[in-house]
Amino acid sequence: MGKPSREVYERFVKKYHKFNEALGKKQFLVPYLMSSHPGSTLDDVIELAEYLRDQGYMPEQVQDFYPTHGTLSTCMYYTELYPRTKEKVFVPKSAHKKVMQRALIQYRKPQNYNLVAEALVKAGDLIGYRKKCLLKPRKQLGRFKTNNQEATAKRKKGRDKQKAGSRKF
Repeated sequence: MGKPSREVYERFVKKYHKFNEALGKKQFLVPYLMSSHPGSTLDDVIELAEYLRDQGYMPEQVQDFYPTHGTLSTCMYYTELYPRTKEKVFVPKSAHKKVMQRALIQYRKPQNYNLVAEALVKAGDLIGYRKKCLLKPRKQLGRFKTNNQEATAKRKKGRDKQKAGSRKF
């Protein structure tokens, strides 16, 4: 929502590390991650979890979205519309949807396993033993499908649509 692309962040990270190396400093970046932001769907958060996995990053802190006066995000939260285009946006408002999004961002925490598994079953095939999976199945949770290619293809198609510029915000 109004933030630059991931590529901008990645260029910043490279420059940051390059400058620190030149200065002989060992400093770290701590990304500011927010869950349950208006417009953030389950697929968006799963994509973020996959990105965090690929970067080898496990966030300790995640900020839950909280509406504050005078912001576009708060307007979106209450109206469920993007103010500039009047386009309908998904807003995770129920406690369960909010904790599920937060759990996905912190998917490696053992206490989040059941919430993450529930979200991944809805979304596709990211439970299993392959390198790209976010969770390994538990024996007692054998009811979870571990290879739902149709759901994965649907999620990827949605991402491709976003990259092609279908989102106006």
